[in-house]
Amino acid sequence: MERVTGFGRTRFIANILIWIIVVFCSTQGYAREECGGAVECTVEPGVYTIELPERTDPQAAIPAMIYFHGAGGSGPRVMKNKNMVSAFLARGYAVIAPSGLMRPNSRFGPGWSFLPSRPKRRDELAFAKQVLADAATRFSIDRDQVLMSGFSIGSSLVWYMACQEPSVARAYAPVAGSFWRPHPVAADCNGPIKLMHTHGWRDQTVPLEGRPLRNGALYQGDVFHGMEIMREVNGCSGLRVDKFETNSKFWRRWWNRCTKDSALAFLIHPGGHSVPKEWADQALDWFERL
Repeated sequence: MERVTGFGRTRFIANILIWIIVVFCSTQGYAREECGGAVECTVEPGVYTIELPERTDPQAAIPAMIYFHGAGGSGPRVMKNKNMVSAFLARGYAVIAPSGLMRPNSRFGPGWSFLPSRPKRRDELAFAKQVLADAATRFSIDRDQVLMSGFSIGSSLVWYMACQEPSVARAYAPVAGSFWRPHPVAADCNGPIKLMHTHGWRDQTVPLEGRPLRNGALYQGDVFHGMEIMREVNGCSGLRVDKFETNSKFWRRWWNRCTKDSALAFLIHPGGHSVPKEWADQALDWFERL
């Protein structure tokens, strides 16, 4: 064995110390790469983007909105919706935007494995849990104050995750996407569920009644039927709405005579397949009243 002397011994000891520090930091979580803003955060198996509000204490827990993009989108593209993102940041919420996986033979780009009857490229519920756990560790996100949302097929994903495990987030505010056919039955869902769905009256991409795709191989669901399922899941005592408002751009409907700890609302706006400019404040006002 070669003897280590002089400068060689010093370098050998230094290397050992560096190795010890790296191992220690790794076990303590300090070796995790810096991310946030323009730099995506990596979890297994995927990535997410996050924007944080201004805060005086970086260690103080803050609420968050996690948002799943529509077909062909990504986390970074979500953050380009400055109107929506700025509204959440201004009210002290972090905005978390995971990215979907590329879908083979799809002309739309990244998407989500949300249909129960279709092969899954990823367990999206497990992925969502990983993202939220990682964000809670890195950025002090309050796991008890998470609003989950999404747009189009990202919205459909939110409906299925809320149905499967409603405790993943405190409440759900999907936009322009619901269950697909064949619709689940209420017995397939766990509850109660706090959900506020928003949809455009003139939406032709995901119509309120749904539509067939790929010559009928896939079929978007009926949003009104989806709300009926949610009423049954939440033990609402009747089909008839308990409260409604029509004094703004949004026509709102609430069901209040339901199981304790549930909340169910339906907002319709006059637009098409879009996230309305005023939606963020509508969602936050509803979320903060829960």
